[in-house]
Parts: sequence; structure tokens; C-alpha cells
Amino acid sequence: MSAWDAWIGREEVRTDRIDDGLASRWLATLDRAAPGDNTVAQGLHWCLCVPDASTAQLGADGHPARHDSPDSLLPPVPLPRRMWASSKVEFFAPLILGEAVSRTSRIISITEKSGGSGQLVFVDVAHETAGEAGLAVREMQSIVYRDAAASDAPLSPPVVSDETFDASGWGSHRMLVPSAPLLFRFSALTFNSHRIHYDFPYAQDTERYRGLVVHGPLTATLLLDLARRELGDNALANFAFRGLSPAICGEALHLVMRAQDDTIELGAFAADGRHVMAASAIKKV
Repeated sequence: MSAWDAWIGREEVRTDRIDDGLASRWLATLDRAAPGDNTVAQGLHWCLCVPDASTAQLGADGHPARHDSPDSLLPPVPLPRRMWASSKVEFFAPLILGEAVSRTSRIISITEKSGGSGQLVFVDVAHETAGEAGLAVREMQSIVYRDAAASDAPLSPPVVSDETFDASGWGSHRMLVPSAPLLFRFSALTFNSHRIHYDFPYAQDTERYRGLVVHGPLTATLLLDLARRELGDNALANFAFRGLSPAICGEALHLVMRAQDDTIELGAFAADGRHVMAASAIKKV
């Protein structure tokens, strides 16, 4: 019997509305135009129904503190470092500008493992986001908790080498340099106060990252935007991503995509070819 069995099946329901201000700020953050109709683009669901814990309820890392009470969706795993490891997303219908939405989140599994960095706990959470016409987005999110790095641990990821990313073999390629304002805006949109995204001394000295860390869902959003540039708005039936290595603010990030029939492979790479994120998608038919 696991110490976290009582959390399996625990649910939380949150509500929101897709107002013009949110949609405009999201588009401005990504430097892109609105869809040609009243729908919102795929990826904006990560900015809806976000946790709204008070500032006094935040932990040392900026995430809402977890506690052993019925009000805590996530279990109080006694491991201090948290990462969004992966997601599998299904798109059933576009979300509509101005509509009310609800998100039901359910704990599906909690798994303890041992890795090279010590003990790990994976929490799988199913999210269902519904608009006024019914289910719009279903997502299986995997969160991983791990031990803190030693105070003298090497900074992660390694310094960019002299190697150069080779985009040959990919059908589409976009290079950008995530900036501190971009990270700040995405944190604001998602109400994410994890300090690795804006507090350089904390990111480096406490969590042992080489710089400010680009949010995993921000990299995923940029990959969705690459697909949108090639295929049009709301063109995907599903999208899955897995974080492999941190992307660092101020350093080149290469976004790539190639397709075979309706199956799409996407990826994000550092300037020297280090694989940052692997992703795949299926185009709607």
C-alpha cells in the first residue's frame, strides 16, 4: 500500500472565462495574430483555470505549498523540486472567445521510482477542459518531484558546446531566443510563480540551473505555434510532448517539424543540438 493511495481519484473543479484581455495578452506574448474567427488557438488552455493560491500559501520555490488536507489536490510529497515532465493532449473542439469554461482535474496515479538523481515521485493528473458546448481539451499531465541538488552540484544544462544544430531533414525550422520578458509574460499568463523562471540567483544557487529556465509548456506552446504556421489554426487532433533537457533564457532555441501524411514529429533543440523537447502530433482529418 502506497503512502499516497488516499490521493488517487482526488478531483478538483475550477472555472474561468476566455475574455478578450486574456486572449489579446496571449497573442501579444507570442507575437502572433488572432485566428480569423472567434476561436482561440490551441495551447491557450494552459492559461485557463490556473491555481490561485494566495501569496501566503506559496512554498519556497514559488509553487503553491502542498499539504495533507482535503483541499490539496496534489499530495504533500516530501521532495522539494518539481518539474512538468510531459503531457498528452487531445483536442476535441476549439475553445471560443468569450465563453465560460471549466476544468476537472483528477489524480490518476502516483508512482515512486529511483533515478540517477535520487528518489523520484511521478504524479499523473488528468485534466478535462470544457467549453459551453462540451469537452474541448483532454490532457494527461505527468509531474515529477525529485530531491534537491547538492549546493556544489554542476550547473545544468552543460554550457553550450561548439557543435551546431543541423536542421537538415526537418521540413520546417524556426530559431528564436527566449527572452526574460517572454518568460515573465508566460508566467503571468499561467499565474506560475515558480522562481526558476524569473529569479536568477534562486535558479542558479538553489536549484543549480545555469540560467533562467524556459517553461516546459512555453516550449510546447512554441511548437504548437510552429505547427499553426504550417497547418493553420486548430489543425491538430492531438499533441504530446516530453521534456528532455532545460532550455535556458537568452540562448538560441531551434524549433523543428516534419510530417508524413497526418503524423507529425516536432522537436526543440539548443544551439549545439542538445535535445530539449520531443513532441508528436496527429493532424485532424
